[in-house]
Amino acid sequence: MKPKFLRSTIAIAAVYFSGNFYAQQTADTLQREQKIDEVVVIGYGKAKVKDLTGSVSVINLGKAENQPVADIGQAIQGRASGVTVINSGEPGSNVTFRIRGTGTIQNNNPLIVVDGMPLNGGLNQINMSDVESINILKDASSTAIYGSRGANGVVIITTKRGAKGGILNFDTFTGIQSVSNMIKVLDASQYAQLNNEMLTNAGMSTNPEFANPASLGKGTDWVDALFSPALISNYSLSYGGRSEKSNLYVSTSYFNQKGVVLNTNYDRYIVQLNGDTKIKPFLKIGNSVKLQHDLKRSGSYDIKGTILSLPTRPIYDANGGWAGPGSNPMLYGDIDNPIGKATIVENSTKGYNIQGNIYAEAEIIKDLKFKSLGGMEANLWYTRTWSPKYNWGVKSQENSYLSEGSNRSITLLWDNTLTYDKTFGNHHINAVVGSSAQNNQFNYLSASVQKFPSESTQQIDNGILQPVQHGNASEWAIMSYLGRANYSFSNKYYLTGTIRRDGSSRFGVDNRWGWFPSAALAWRISNENFLKDSKTINNLKLRLGYGITGNQEIGNYSFSSSYNTYLYNFNSTYVSAVLPTVLPNPNVKWEGQEQYNAGFDLDMFNNRISLIVDGYIKNTNDMLVPMSVPVTSGYSDVYVPSINAGKIQNKGIEATLSTKNFVGENFKWSTDVVFSYNKNNVESINSETPIITASGGLNSTIGQIQNGYPVNIFYGYVTDGVFQNQSEVNNHAVQMPGSNPATSTAPGDIRFKDLNNDGVINDKDRTIIGNPNPKFTFSLNNTFTYKNFDLTIFLQGSYGNDIFNANRMYTESMSVINNQNASVLGRWTGEGTSNSMPRAIYGDPNQNSRVSDRYVEDGSYIKIKNINLSYTLPKGAFAQNFSLIKVFVSAQNLVTWTKYSGFDPEVPVNGIDNGTYPITRIVSLGLNVGF
Repeated sequence: MKPKFLRSTIAIAAVYFSGNFYAQQTADTLQREQKIDEVVVIGYGKAKVKDLTGSVSVINLGKAENQPVADIGQAIQGRASGVTVINSGEPGSNVTFRIRGTGTIQNNNPLIVVDGMPLNGGLNQINMSDVESINILKDASSTAIYGSRGANGVVIITTKRGAKGGILNFDTFTGIQSVSNMIKVLDASQYAQLNNEMLTNAGMSTNPEFANPASLGKGTDWVDALFSPALISNYSLSYGGRSEKSNLYVSTSYFNQKGVVLNTNYDRYIVQLNGDTKIKPFLKIGNSVKLQHDLKRSGSYDIKGTILSLPTRPIYDANGGWAGPGSNPMLYGDIDNPIGKATIVENSTKGYNIQGNIYAEAEIIKDLKFKSLGGMEANLWYTRTWSPKYNWGVKSQENSYLSEGSNRSITLLWDNTLTYDKTFGNHHINAVVGSSAQNNQFNYLSASVQKFPSESTQQIDNGILQPVQHGNASEWAIMSYLGRANYSFSNKYYLTGTIRRDGSSRFGVDNRWGWFPSAALAWRISNENFLKDSKTINNLKLRLGYGITGNQEIGNYSFSSSYNTYLYNFNSTYVSAVLPTVLPNPNVKWEGQEQYNAGFDLDMFNNRISLIVDGYIKNTNDMLVPMSVPVTSGYSDVYVPSINAGKIQNKGIEATLSTKNFVGENFKWSTDVVFSYNKNNVESINSETPIITASGGLNSTIGQIQNGYPVNIFYGYVTDGVFQNQSEVNNHAVQMPGSNPATSTAPGDIRFKDLNNDGVINDKDRTIIGNPNPKFTFSLNNTFTYKNFDLTIFLQGSYGNDIFNANRMYTESMSVINNQNASVLGRWTGEGTSNSMPRAIYGDPNQNSRVSDRYVEDGSYIKIKNINLSYTLPKGAFAQNFSLIKVFVSAQNLVTWTKYSGFDPEVPVNGIDNGTYPITRIVSLGLNVGF
């Protein structure tokens, strides 16, 4: 599939790039973009693009606007090279970022900075309409200013300020979501036939109700009952104004996403207030404040359980209540009514979040400014689960159940910086020094209880049985000193040096402080005399950088021992005791990451072609890995401390190509191509024993981290077709010994390879069977403008990654009383009928469903990620009252080309699909109005 997939990708790109690239325009009709003078936000300051020496991706929000998505993380997917964004279809969920690969087995999330304040919450707390710019710092020379938190990259988000003249905007869209690739399962008659075959092959009696499978018809479609189209909508109202001395931006927004899964829903309310005031010619004060409230609700849905529910069972009983399985699980299965549980169980999370800062900036002398910024982020969230008692067939819950929890995270920040910016002759210096102090306190309380005299009195105090309570608190702090100097000469030669010293409470006293330096050089060749007057090359800059960053996201108190309290019964008297569980490691220290970066920026033909290319090597040293602890130490050998003994390397090439294919008075066409290649390798985990990251049935490993391989590789057996006759079974290595087809290997079973040639199939025959890390990712965006019409077509894809479809371990096992995927209709029923899908037999004596490459699928895909067509009404039509009226129709995840058989190839970062909430297709209609 992969070579064909690659050819298709190239063909699509060729079609989009075809045409008269140079058009029929003359150079004097083009307006040269002054991109090199564009100012972008970097760590603790701003810089012009021409002065950048590091690798920074600037997201073009104009090309990502009007996408019907919940947060900006989804909107920037595929927009920046070297940045992987993994979505989830579940309402209220957050995206997962990977910048330049996976660099640690600890926390890989990048640092997100919003208006100068590191964000603890997710990007779904930000209204996309409030965002002015997004810049992603990728290499060490740009991220070292954030020191111990820069190893995974930095995402800098700046929200809007007031605009001249005062602008009132109203933005809205409403769309319909649907599952793009619905899983097909057996209907009642197909399942009855399978059930008969499965029990007969095991030598067991069949269900008399299934004597005539055809008479059962279609039966119950549980999957159809769980999934249905759902609405998504957003409303945003903002005002921004600016005067000579002050500016103001205020907005409010409401977002609602009903899930395609029954009884899932997400509501979000945001108020943003930004302002700046010059109270003296030398003194300015300002603030950025965001208030956010969200509510996430769901029932106790189970996607995998719904797929496995028997189509021969009804959803409702004769009295209209929820139906349950019969008394004999061999005939009726033992799965709770998944539609009933998704409906009656109430799960909710209420969040109240404040992110804000106030600052004062004073110009002490000309070109020297002092800025002090104080910030706070308060995250308060409350969780609640209510499950009433029920009795559905043989499945029952005798007592109602209530669980409630209260969580509080308060983060305080105080930054002080001194910035010097001076140009004298051909020399330009920009330098910043400062300090940063941040503290976080986290508390939680939770309680649960069962059995309520009345289910209308749903309060903890009203429960009677099994009260349980939990509570805890933690705290961390970090103190930092930073400095950076940018020097340029004659707009041709650039030098950047950065240093940061961090002290973190998460490490022992001997390793609490760390240094994080970086340096970068750039040479703008296009300003040299031999290229200065070139009509072909407008800008050419070479960049080279090196730096060291760190990762402190290892949890609190890793350097100390962990203790648990227990109660012991001595002579009918309970005695409390405190026992150590985790061995202390006072020597734990930062994960250090050194990174080399080389790249160039190129603009040609009056800036009609722009190309940015970077190559990098990123070495994670002193990576924290689990310590081997003998049980004789008295400590747990399961809950173990981490030691700095691992290494991971990422190497890659990333490129961004932007072209203006046609520039005319009425028609314009531009193209953006983003390409990212990354190779990941685990060089050391301090042991030849792999670290298990995911397990499957029969207590088998699925994912693991092992020396010499990429992270999260799949591990299991290798299949070699299906035994067609007894002779093939006899001539192969022993899998399950015996001569009874009901209890041993027989024709129709999966043949597993004897990799060590010892004549027996066992754990020693397992090996690496897949790699979830893509060889490369890419995107292709085309923007067409004709008069007042704008059309954007955005394609995004991944190539070379594998997916372990763990759902198939259950939906194609054909070994228990569960429904199965429609793919089992192609199962083995006799010699020559199938060489991939095994026989149906209760109990699976050959362990056909063990972890193997049978479930490893090609995860490569190309998506039409977004198509957006908009029309802007001519300004003259409403000149008196409106500055803008734009209507648009948008489609998200419109078409996916893939060989993957699951709901969607966008699965969690470990590449394992195990009941994942599917990505949805969204078609929406929207309106932008400006006053």
